[in-house]
Amino acid sequence: MDILLKRTVFLLALVPFFLLLIRVQQNNLGPDPAQELSIETGEWALRFLLITLALTPLAQLTGEVRFVRQRRMLGLFALFYASVHFLSWMAFILGFRWMAIAEELLERPYITIGFAAYLIILALGVTSPRAMVRRLGKNWKRLHKLIYLAAVLALIHLLWILRTDIQEAVLYGGILAVLLGYRVFRKLGLIKR
Repeated sequence: MDILLKRTVFLLALVPFFLLLIRVQQNNLGPDPAQELSIETGEWALRFLLITLALTPLAQLTGEVRFVRQRRMLGLFALFYASVHFLSWMAFILGFRWMAIAEELLERPYITIGFAAYLIILALGVTSPRAMVRRLGKNWKRLHKLIYLAAVLALIHLLWILRTDIQEAVLYGGILAVLLGYRVFRKLGLIKR
């Protein structure tokens, strides 16, 4: 049953990427395809971060541990979409001009914040294999708590990019607030274990 669930989750997590590929192939990304591709992949990275953060409370509230077992894979999908987001920005918007990339990172705070979120997610992805968990010991758990910071930074990055049409970002912010609030209340003992 767990193998079937894992395969189903894996295939479902790929659906947004394949739908995006179809839109690229059909030249159906609107007047600014590079911008649309970058925004879509960035939003999917944030969505997968939120899904990953939702699995622990879901397991605790339902008593169903199968949810938690999908956390690593869904976190890696957050990294996958964040990597596609970062690569599409570098390739299609900046044309892999390394000096322009460095300038953007230094001069535009919203890009610096997004890049910081990406580096955190990358560090979490690199340290997610079981061998790294064993090697890092207790430090692994400390490091992986940075997912909260990555989610907040990713949300700020999105809010800053959208500027005026922020309804979707506000929705993500509300979800993140609930997920982080749940953890705070649980830690304070206001939610029973």
